[in-house]
Amino acid sequence: MNRQAQAAVMFLLGAALLHAGSTGLYLRYVKAGLQPLLLASGAVLIAAALATVWYEHRRTRRQALAGGHADDHGHPEPRISWLLLLPLLALILVAPPALGSYSALRSGTALQKQYAYGKLPAADPAPLSVIDYASRAAYDHGRSLHGRPVRLTGFLALDHSGAPYLVRMALNCCAADAQPVKIALTGELPPVLRPDAWLEVTGTYSPRLTHDPVNNGPIPYLKVTSARPVPVPHDPYDETWNN
Repeated sequence: MNRQAQAAVMFLLGAALLHAGSTGLYLRYVKAGLQPLLLASGAVLIAAALATVWYEHRRTRRQALAGGHADDHGHPEPRISWLLLLPLLALILVAPPALGSYSALRSGTALQKQYAYGKLPAADPAPLSVIDYASRAAYDHGRSLHGRPVRLTGFLALDHSGAPYLVRMALNCCAADAQPVKIALTGELPPVLRPDAWLEVTGTYSPRLTHDPVNNGPIPYLKVTSARPVPVPHDPYDETWNN
């Protein structure tokens, strides 16, 4: 790779970051709060690429005026370096799916106890995140949930026995550290349960509690009164515990 090629790779990488950051594709990789940094990084890389081209053009012109020649091939990198373009093209052209039931069933629940539990939203049913409901049910013994229907959204996971869980992958920073939070479902369930299908579930608190076979973490139950399929949300990960 000469300087022009290096500039081209930097430009493509910057363009890929701008594309991911401006289209929502970045949400498959990192949390929403990192969008400004991704956009800034993309802009810096593009500016560096343009500066490299401008610098190389000036250097070549000075050498030409001095009667010399540009040394574009003094120490070229191996041609295999061009394979660096493959992940860039993949980032631009292919949107990877969010982590789903396969990852969820092979990781223990990451449920954490909250410091405080506020009042439920005034709406009826109350919209809650999977993490919020699970924490209230498991650690607050459902005190704030009694007598109130709730509405949750997550994807389905079925264990080896066919038992259904409503799951959301919780994110700290990026998809590499995503961990599942699971709610066991009972009650009025759809006749056909398909892993990784996204559902909006309405139900009420159940005092039942089971434990994750992976890490023995608590998995509370939800008594389902209705469920309907929904599209994959714009941001498939849950960042509740980052708020």
